[in-house]
Amino acid sequence: MGRYLLKRILLILPTLFGITLMTFIIVHLTPGDPAELKIKRGALGASSPITKEMLEQTRKLYGLDKPLYVQYGIWLKRFARLDFGDSFKDSRPVWDKIREAVPITILLNVISILIIYLLAVPLGVLSAVKSRSFIDNVMTVALFVLYSLPAFWVAQLMITFLAGGDYWDIFPSFGLHSEGVDTYGFWVKYADFTWHLVLPVICLTYGGLAYLSRMERVGMLEVIRQDYIRTARAKGLSERVVILKHAFRNSLIPVLTLMAGLLPAMLGGSVIIEKIFNIRGMGWLTFEAVLNRDYPVIMGVFTLSALLTLLGLLMSDILYAMVDPRISFGEVEGG
Repeated sequence: MGRYLLKRILLILPTLFGITLMTFIIVHLTPGDPAELKIKRGALGASSPITKEMLEQTRKLYGLDKPLYVQYGIWLKRFARLDFGDSFKDSRPVWDKIREAVPITILLNVISILIIYLLAVPLGVLSAVKSRSFIDNVMTVALFVLYSLPAFWVAQLMITFLAGGDYWDIFPSFGLHSEGVDTYGFWVKYADFTWHLVLPVICLTYGGLAYLSRMERVGMLEVIRQDYIRTARAKGLSERVVILKHAFRNSLIPVLTLMAGLLPAMLGGSVIIEKIFNIRGMGWLTFEAVLNRDYPVIMGVFTLSALLTLLGLLMSDILYAMVDPRISFGEVEGG
């Protein structure tokens, strides 16, 4: 196992290098001039004329006048020191902006992921066990409808009907704290914070819940049709023991495939949901960085997402071996 992990970790380095190189090239080839946007946000105002000299000075100040390979070399040296540089928008260190946004996004996604797995796995198992029954048909239609609903549309409907739009004013429609809540005690703050999370978490949860439950259903159906399951039933074991002890563990393997995407999803968050509910997490930070052509922030976010994706793939392989004894690291290394 140690040799396999070492090989995979060493493989991460060239893969990450290739991802950052491609990201750097694509980001710098997109339309828009960050120097021009920087000048417009400056003291002169957007209505003042922008001269060629001003653009050249600004590009030189931020190193944008150098060839792309030189700029990438400078960025790579900084990244080796775990330094993503300073934001073009406000000259703040990129790490500081990421550290402020990451906890909010991780909290939202951890809650939604826990809810998804706690509900989707049992629903998928139940749907597979009751395959082609009335329960299975109802669950299939309901989950298919949920999966088909766009998150931004559901968010707008919730704001309209439940957050003081045109009907009920039950939930807050933006932010994570009410105005003036700091003057109250801990439990009031906690309740207020939790109440603000309800609508965003629902929007982040229902799509994944529908998808993962279908994945678990397919995995369970495939397992319960295997010969060893028929053998277990022939031995006189109860259906509960057959499902929970023999079938359930192996049915989790397809679901664990999705684990590779959980870490980058927690970092990237949901740009649309965070924007709609005015939550300043990683999604909001990424959205603003793209609009402002803030190259250092974009590179910082996408590099961390790529690194977490690679770590997620490694974690998936480890979980495979933990769930299925037939999978061994020795076989992987030998192959």
